[in-house]
Amino acid sequence: MNIILVLIDSLNRHHLAAYGSDAAATPNFSAFAQRAWRMDNHFVGSLPCMPARREIFSGRQEFMWRPWGPLEPFDQRLPQLVGQQGYTTAIVTDHYHYWEEAANGYVQSFSSTDFIRGHELDNWKPLLAGDEALPPWIEQVEHWRPGQGKRYYANVRDFQTEEDFFPAKVMRGASSWLYEHAGREPFFLQVESFDVHEPFHSPEPYASLYGNGGDRDRFTLWPPYQDTDQLARFMAHTSPEELAFIRSQYLGKLTMVDNWFGTLLQTFDQLDLWKDTMVVVTTDHGHDLGERGKFGKQYPHFDSHANIPLLIWHPQYPGNGRSLSALTTTSDLFATVLDAVGAVAGTEHTPSRSLLPLLAGTKETVREALLYGTFGQGICVTDGEWTLFKSSEQNGPLYYYSSMIMPGVARQTVSGIEYGYFLPDVDLPQWRVPTKIKPLSQENFLFQRQEDQNQAHNLWSREPGQQKRMLDLLHTLLEQAATPAEQYTRLGLVH
Repeated sequence: MNIILVLIDSLNRHHLAAYGSDAAATPNFSAFAQRAWRMDNHFVGSLPCMPARREIFSGRQEFMWRPWGPLEPFDQRLPQLVGQQGYTTAIVTDHYHYWEEAANGYVQSFSSTDFIRGHELDNWKPLLAGDEALPPWIEQVEHWRPGQGKRYYANVRDFQTEEDFFPAKVMRGASSWLYEHAGREPFFLQVESFDVHEPFHSPEPYASLYGNGGDRDRFTLWPPYQDTDQLARFMAHTSPEELAFIRSQYLGKLTMVDNWFGTLLQTFDQLDLWKDTMVVVTTDHGHDLGERGKFGKQYPHFDSHANIPLLIWHPQYPGNGRSLSALTTTSDLFATVLDAVGAVAGTEHTPSRSLLPLLAGTKETVREALLYGTFGQGICVTDGEWTLFKSSEQNGPLYYYSSMIMPGVARQTVSGIEYGYFLPDVDLPQWRVPTKIKPLSQENFLFQRQEDQNQAHNLWSREPGQQKRMLDLLHTLLEQAATPAEQYTRLGLVH
């Protein structure tokens, strides 16, 4: 059986018609969902982009151990494990982080790669001359993201039609690969669209589907959020009209991605792939659009960006639009793909669980609860009904554990680095490196998900019994993950 994994970056579940939304036109995602299984309680694991991908590629959940970085030498590589089963493996992507130094090792184990250059801050085209005039919409971006608007504009200023934009190139590239290789040996194809990721720049008619695309000359379509001080200044300055414009541009780009995903579905039809190909469609995380005064996928990880879409077609277990409520998480994609190709090894010492028994109906659940979060921030736990966020109570101690010194940290750290054996089930020595990260929140949260789907009512103080139960559950999961002792101290927990 063939495997196709379609990863759409920053895809919000609550904006998909397949999950009951009327916010944007997404007929092709809906058409696929009518064929597939819809997973309703699928969650992020480690955030953001590359930590999520390490979970997919290696099955390891990393956020309690290290930040964004390359694959480790001791990590399993999903494409390599699949290739050992006699599969041809390939990736088609515009996700430019793959070819950055800080994210090395992910794509090297594919049989072939097709890179679409130029998205976001990819150093693809030469920068503009210092005296070259910028269009007004890039000036708006530059006001809040100095230098980043210029970098992006250098890459895309020659785009003329919709076909020049990234979703078109990615989906057409994937279709071309399928036309050339389908019907030969079994294959595993990973299709990654960096869109719907910001900047929320798309051509007409998409720019004006849900708002006035011309307003980009008055408002930014790429708000800041990685810099918390800059975000605070932006939120103090912005208006409801500008926030509505930003959301309209996200939705316009979402419809553009859906349109080109439709061309990939047509390729499946034309090549009659449905009968012998499993297709998985999901994302790494969602993207908040000003809710609670926040953008992006930052801690605290509310369901608005943490409860993410997952749609699975399996020819032996057709979903036909049915939904499953079992708890699943990003790292489960690793074990699911290995199970689908018949690999009997690879998931040992990982939290990854195959989802195929859920589709086959031989299991109703693969886990009772799960953890998710971002390195150095608070930690999130859910059992599907209740969700708890435990925030940092002090800024430290904090260490990351790796077989390498991360480039950014290496330029900051001057003392306190240790060398030894720290990671469970890893027989290679690692570095233990002290680091500091500013907590984004020190407030704790407790939510009842079914009764408060928008997570607007914090029950931390009002439900002491549930608070204790969820903290006990958090302790159990931390112990099962062999979490470093200092994380308990940082989070104000008893080890």
